[in-house]
Amino acid sequence: MILEPLGSVVLGLVLAWAALRSLPHRLPSRRAVFTTGALGALFGSFLMHSVLGPGHVVATLVGATLIGSVTLSLLVRPRSRPLSRSAAA
Repeated sequence: MILEPLGSVVLGLVLAWAALRSLPHRLPSRRAVFTTGALGALFGSFLMHSVLGPGHVVATLVGATLIGSVTLSLLVRPRSRPLSRSAAA
């Protein structure tokens, strides 16, 4: 019973670490990213466990990973583009 939430939090932290590693300049602070990753995956685990029921550990963890990654994607900022000369004038 405790392994599903614990596993989902670990997966959320791994997702957050990977996001920070690949897009460090487009994400907010590290604390916010790690918190969002862990809580998003924990929510995903709760949601998948509620939908599927007990006994579907792998599917629950896959769903937690997917929902955690979607939650993390909401933190990504758009690329900053330099102003063109026509927009600056």
